Amino acid sequence: MPRISKRIIATLQPAEKDYIVWDDQVAGFALRVWPSGRMSYVVHYRTNGRFRRYTIGHHGPWTADKARDEAIRILARVKNGGDPNVERGEERSCPTVSQFSKTFVERHVNTHLKPTTQAEYKRAIDLFIAKKIGNRKMDALTHSDVVAFHHTYRHIPYQANRTLGVLSKMFSLAILWGVRKDNVNPCRGVKRYKELKRERYLTAEEHQRLGQALDDARSTMPKAVNALQLLLLTGCRLREVQRLKWEYVHLDEGVIRLPDTKNGARTVQLGESAVGLLGGIPRVEGNPYVITGRKEGGHLTDLEKPWRRIRKEAGLEDVRIHDLRHSFASDALELGEDLIMIGKLLGHRDLKSTARYAHLKKEPIQRAVKGIDLKISAALSATKATPVTAVE
Repeated sequence: MPRISKRIIATLQPAEKDYIVWDDQVAGFALRVWPSGRMSYVVHYRTNGRFRRYTIGHHGPWTADKARDEAIRILARVKNGGDPNVERGEERSCPTVSQFSKTFVERHVNTHLKPTTQAEYKRAIDLFIAKKIGNRKMDALTHSDVVAFHHTYRHIPYQANRTLGVLSKMFSLAILWGVRKDNVNPCRGVKRYKELKRERYLTAEEHQRLGQALDDARSTMPKAVNALQLLLLTGCRLREVQRLKWEYVHLDEGVIRLPDTKNGARTVQLGESAVGLLGGIPRVEGNPYVITGRKEGGHLTDLEKPWRRIRKEAGLEDVRIHDLRHSFASDALELGEDLIMIGKLLGHRDLKSTARYAHLKKEPIQRAVKGIDLKISAALSATKATPVTAVE
């Protein structure tokens, strides 16, 4: 019974049947030689009165010394009441991240989330999670693995943070559903990247240029122009306009009643221009949507392409479609509306979402500062001008 080493292994030859070469240092550790010439490191042990064999791995990828160290660790687990073969079976039965993501989508995403949020979750899974860590076992992913995964997308901080949120939800449910038996969410404690919010709005002069560009484009892309004007006049989100149905529009009342938005049902108040715009849009028989698309019965799905053409014509190439919503909010602010009212106009759930718009325009702040400056300066000047009466 020699000590299994590189020198001993070099002398071994295959036989008609497989045979075992035992190690003289670690009881139970051995090398199994197959008729094909393949060799495997194994460890033998007893548990619950039964004799078991556990295969560590093939010679080549595993060296004798590395396999011996692994055998020592395995025997220690046996001594503490474990059964390596049972544990390996459980590990193999644990789904990979990609496999679990299908269950996650079926049982949670498609059942409990809104269609727009479903699309965001599926995009994060397909383009980022499955691509990088899809082949990893759900119970093998560690905190450091998630930190490294998150770091991979540091150049797109917003997407990195959203994807981390989706992954964290997956692991929370994996714990709840008994897939992650250690009850550890490896996403917990991973620091999110700082997201820089863009502050872009249209000035009065830019509104004029955009208006001219929209008028020029109406003859070639009327549906896109109608959609963009609705965004400008209502402050709605892009999807709210794209998926707007005629049954939600009540021109006699001057409102749009959206049954389901990002923050639930809400009523959009319409001004005269918006009412006039909607009143002039022809209805297409058999199509429920206000902004119809190319497919029969469908809505306009791509507004980015026409927007790029229109904004280029207007000289506003740094303006995104969502910035039209920003402009609506900042104009309301400049007209004197408070944040609570602006939040209602935009359909925000809480004031935190609206508070960022308070910084979009500097003019009201500058006027306030100038007013305060004049008042204080006047008071100081009056103090200087008042003669001091001598005390006798």
